Amino acid sequence: MRRNIITVFISVLLVGILTFSCQKDSTDNNVSTPVQYDNTPYILQFGEFEAPPIAPDNPLTVEGVKLGRMLFYEKKLSKDGSQSCAGCHRQQHAFSDTATFSIGVEGKEGKRQAMGVFNMAWHQNEFFWDGRAHLLRDQSLKPIQDPLEMNETLENVVAKLEADQAYRDQFIRAFGSDDITSEKMALAMEQFMNSIVSTESKYDRYLRGEVVLSAAEERGRKLFFTEFNPGFPDLSGADCAHCHAGRTFENDLYMNNGLDTDGSLTDKGREEATQDPSDRGRFKVTSLRNIAVTPPYMHDGRFKTLEEVVAHYNSGIQPSATVDPALEYTRVSGGLKLTAQDQADLVSFLKTLTDEILLTNPEYSNPFE
Repeated sequence: MRRNIITVFISVLLVGILTFSCQKDSTDNNVSTPVQYDNTPYILQFGEFEAPPIAPDNPLTVEGVKLGRMLFYEKKLSKDGSQSCAGCHRQQHAFSDTATFSIGVEGKEGKRQAMGVFNMAWHQNEFFWDGRAHLLRDQSLKPIQDPLEMNETLENVVAKLEADQAYRDQFIRAFGSDDITSEKMALAMEQFMNSIVSTESKYDRYLRGEVVLSAAEERGRKLFFTEFNPGFPDLSGADCAHCHAGRTFENDLYMNNGLDTDGSLTDKGREEATQDPSDRGRFKVTSLRNIAVTPPYMHDGRFKTLEEVVAHYNSGIQPSATVDPALEYTRVSGGLKLTAQDQADLVSFLKTLTDEILLTNPEYSNPFE
């Protein structure tokens, strides 16, 4: 009898232990892992370029870049929820817009052609065509508030994001807190835009000895990098590298490239930001990388094709008080005197600067699709 009681007791005890164990496992499985801050560095791949000077107060992290990418494609940043930054900076066009002027949420046109967003990490001299934004993080917030673009307030944007658990969680991962602010938004978008790198064009592969340029492309390359020399026409080039130099094919300066005379100039350019008359008609020198997929051209999109651009520099420079001296020199010398074949070859070379990987890289694509 006593043995039976002990046996029953042991059986009940084992059942209890097993039941408790199962309940504990079930409970543990239902407990979600808390969202945590993660400052794992984002490893920027930049090929043979010099390392970019990333701001020390905003290093790239995997989660920070991810948050910036989400915000870049987020339509909640606009007044009516219809537009995102990517609406006017499309990946297939090297994060530019093929419209002469982008259309905002209320159907209004912008004032200038949308600039391409890539290799921003190498830009250190203000942002926008006129340089009115000191840092890339400053630039990131202005289109949101511009009445011609997204036409929203930062307060409203923050409120929208605060109502979204996915964003609260991502702000924790990126910054260690679900406290959402416009300053953190700007830092995250700066990180994402700094992560957009274009280093894999045909020209890059040519420099690595992986491909050979065609005869036309090679003639265009020589013209591009050879200085203008009217005294020796057979040795004279197009002198494009005077302004579009280095691996980034720009010089991070603001210059007047002879589009208008003083009397016909309607956009003051850099002067609007500096209030300095010597900056009148000067605009940021843009990169020629991916130029073939980013029409139209110039700050006002006046040129629809690369052929028109080359023709302008060949014989269309206009005199003005602030025009670049090197371009003025070509004007008073009667133009570059490029033949039709020369101009076609230059266009052929410019097309070698297209980075097909940039245009399709899933790391830069819409995270919501």
